[in-house]
Amino acid sequence: MIRSPPRARWGAAAVLALGLGVSLAIAQTAPPASERKSGFAFMSPESQAMQMDDAANPGMLWVAEGETLWTTKVGPDNRSCADCHGDAAVSMKGVAARYPAYFEEEHRPVDLQGRINLCRQARQKTAALPYESRELLALAAFIGKQSRGMPITPATDARLEPFRAQGQALYEQRQGQLNFSCANCHDDNWGRRLGSSVIPQAHPTGYPLYRLEWQDMGSLQRRFRNCMVGVRAEPYPYGAPEYINLELFLMTGAKGMLVETPAVRP
Repeated sequence: MIRSPPRARWGAAAVLALGLGVSLAIAQTAPPASERKSGFAFMSPESQAMQMDDAANPGMLWVAEGETLWTTKVGPDNRSCADCHGDAAVSMKGVAARYPAYFEEEHRPVDLQGRINLCRQARQKTAALPYESRELLALAAFIGKQSRGMPITPATDARLEPFRAQGQALYEQRQGQLNFSCANCHDDNWGRRLGSSVIPQAHPTGYPLYRLEWQDMGSLQRRFRNCMVGVRAEPYPYGAPEYINLELFLMTGAKGMLVETPAVRP
């Protein structure tokens, strides 16, 4: 089903379709494991150097803020994340590499941002942080950094399989006025140029990340929304289960690739 298009300018997919003359009938084939590449591989040497140097990587500002929030006491019981989890370098090591994960109380998968908010509500008895708020991105970046350099290890819980399948279906579903799917760009045309940028594969190895186009930190859900607007489809609201399912599918495809949080992208 094609979702109703918003009033938005023609985005990247439109340029791809019209400027490059891409056929919409190409078979959708994900790159084999031997050809998988992080978005890092498609960047300029200058952008790669920015990501690799913690003193130059803008995302580290959010990591530093997240470290402060980790020890900040909130709620009626005056508790911090550290009060339960201790040293994040130990307790959070590898955590970001295995999310989204099945959450028993919710009977569904949750992503890392959702898990942070569930902890805030249940353990700290305080309000959830809004999606894309600086505070939530900072905590997610700080926790994500504890897994930097570790291989992505998607959860193998059998209860996740229906949600993973839904994520795959969404990835392959054509949407919007341009009738494009995620796979049309990121499987069929990765490595080709879209204006001055190279189309990457769809591997979520570095989120939340600092995007030069945004001049800001952003979550994977923000990137999903950008892509949907680009094909002139109505994006789901932040926190929608469709985004969690899609991330679950993409993390499965990125199994074994290394976490880069906080990454830098064009």
